[in-house]
Amino acid sequence: MTDDLVTVRELVKYFPIRGGLLGRVVGFVRAVDSVSFAVRKGETLGLVGESGCGKTTVGKTILRLIEPTSGEVFYGRENITKLTKSQVRKIRKNMQMIFQDPYMSLNPRMNVRQIVGEPLVVNKVASGTDLEERVARLAELVGLNPDHLNRYPHEFSGGQRQRIGVARALALNPGFVVLDEPTSALDVSVQAQILNLLKELQEKLGLTYLFISHDLSVVKHMSNRIGVMYVGKMVETGPTTELVNQPRHPYTQALFSAILDPDPEAEARRIVLTGDVPSPANPPKGCRFRPRCWLVSDKCKPDEPVMREIGRDHYVACHSC
Repeated sequence: MTDDLVTVRELVKYFPIRGGLLGRVVGFVRAVDSVSFAVRKGETLGLVGESGCGKTTVGKTILRLIEPTSGEVFYGRENITKLTKSQVRKIRKNMQMIFQDPYMSLNPRMNVRQIVGEPLVVNKVASGTDLEERVARLAELVGLNPDHLNRYPHEFSGGQRQRIGVARALALNPGFVVLDEPTSALDVSVQAQILNLLKELQEKLGLTYLFISHDLSVVKHMSNRIGVMYVGKMVETGPTTELVNQPRHPYTQALFSAILDPDPEAEARRIVLTGDVPSPANPPKGCRFRPRCWLVSDKCKPDEPVMREIGRDHYVACHSC
């Protein structure tokens, strides 16, 4: 579509497994295995799935923080996977990331003024008085006080540290931001503040988000559309309301049945999956969800399902749906 800001096509990321005295490659962890999707300008696409399904790897590979094994990533019409390192550095001004752990992502030897101002200095965007003014505006934008600028990360709470990370990510006026579980390391009382801040900034600045999280309630609240991953594969994508209320893939049904209903009299419809999650180093042939699926058929073992449209903007990879 013409309004797609980021387009991912057949993205693959394999990590080598080394063994023996010579450290030879004896296999691969298929962290991301032929994933395709698009993020439209101004929207939030939520990316969910169990731990280890490849969500964070997708986010980092899109930004080329780690190099893809194969596949293509487009920012607008620019194929990021074909760019040199110097070219990537230029386009990365438009694509930023907010990390899961707000403390580990901040340099403890730098104060807030230096942390927030570093992208502006490195990219030679501002200096001197202009730099000071920009940093002050960014701090105000995310709810930090002027006296916070001379303090260091260890002097702040988790929520304040994440505000610093948000300010740093927005320093270069990016159009696209990857949010890698931005509230999972925070207290519940602080999570809502950061989520509301992110929504306010999106409306004010016209930002586009890829929101990675394992908290289904948060994804439901934040996202316009949702993508569901399982063992390195995308199994279903669709509008949030439709995906939550009418999930089609068996794994999506089980996943969203875990969301607690605030109504104490509501009938519980929890789907409990049996068996273990397959290893991404040795996934099952055919459908990867096959060993845990109650809709499994003879077609599921030899043939890997491909994404097909089952409704308006609703896609699923399942032989039985």
